[in-house]
Amino acid sequence: MAKSNEPLTESYFYILLCLFNGPNHGYAIMQETATLTGGRVKIGAGTMYGAFTNLLKKEYIVEYSGVENEDRRKLYELTDLGREILQGEIQRLKQLTQNAIEVMSKEEDL
Repeated sequence: MAKSNEPLTESYFYILLCLFNGPNHGYAIMQETATLTGGRVKIGAGTMYGAFTNLLKKEYIVEYSGVENEDRRKLYELTDLGREILQGEIQRLKQLTQNAIEVMSKEEDL
């Protein structure tokens, strides 16, 4: 599995997560992120398109080359590398959470 040298930002994490099940466009990703996080994380248009540029450079996503959607918005999809990076980040976050639970549960035992 490919490993990222640095953790993903929340915006990058949610963009990749929203592409996990298939191609999507920026506005839908912004809406889905807000829904998933109960409004805690809001990705603005400027952040979204800056993130798309960086994620394209890193080859975590590509422009979708399949059938064009009806409203002509650009669609993006996760690459195999992007999928590996997302899965690695999820494992990293699981370990962080597990470590916190272990440490904090010791205090409860006192």
